[in-house]
Amino acid sequence: MILIPALLGLALVDSTSVGTLIVPVWLLLAPDRPPTRRLLSYLAAIAVFYFLLGVLLLTVAGAGLDRFGALAHSRPVLVAELLLGVALFAVSWRFDSKKRRERGEPDRTAAWRTRALRNQSSAGGLAVLAVSAGVLEAFSMVPYLAAIGLLVSSELPTGASIAVLAAYSAVMVAPALLLMAGRALLHARIEPLLTKLDGLLSRYADSATGWALAIAGVVLIRNAVGGLGLFGG
Repeated sequence: MILIPALLGLALVDSTSVGTLIVPVWLLLAPDRPPTRRLLSYLAAIAVFYFLLGVLLLTVAGAGLDRFGALAHSRPVLVAELLLGVALFAVSWRFDSKKRRERGEPDRTAAWRTRALRNQSSAGGLAVLAVSAGVLEAFSMVPYLAAIGLLVSSELPTGASIAVLAAYSAVMVAPALLLMAGRALLHARIEPLLTKLDGLLSRYADSATGWALAIAGVVLIRNAVGGLGLFGG
């Protein structure tokens, strides 16, 4: 079944986002890094958030297809979709790491680093941080939304779709869990790897968000243009 390999690939891409990997790397590099239980609470919170969001989207999308399938192809909805796509594509140009640095502006991830280090003193603070990251990132995470689309269009029963979604959410936090295990076992010996990973991910995080928004915008525009029959469909 091609569905499972496709979902696995999408989940691995999602596992490199600010919320699922970059923030955990920052916490692991902090001089007074949080205890393992606090880091686990962070990862549990963000995994549960994406799972519950996915269940909600699956439920709403499934109900919408059953009751309002024709409405989704109506002209007002398609025009709104076109405008949303154009807006996402326009906003995506603001997420350019290189240009921000040339203007002397800090990367947007710098604010997340500050919040992560400020909230590391309590499990509750890290859980709130995880949910905040999920809320702000969710709808710019093209792979995640694509995965939901694949599940909606599949012929899997509801129970199986939910089980697959739970596994997807677990894969999203798996790389961070592996780094946590490496930190616990190797201690300072893994710090050069974490530092290199931090530099790579942080440097391109803004641009990656911009690309995700641009791709989402193009997909919406293309679908709306085809539905409206513009430019010959």
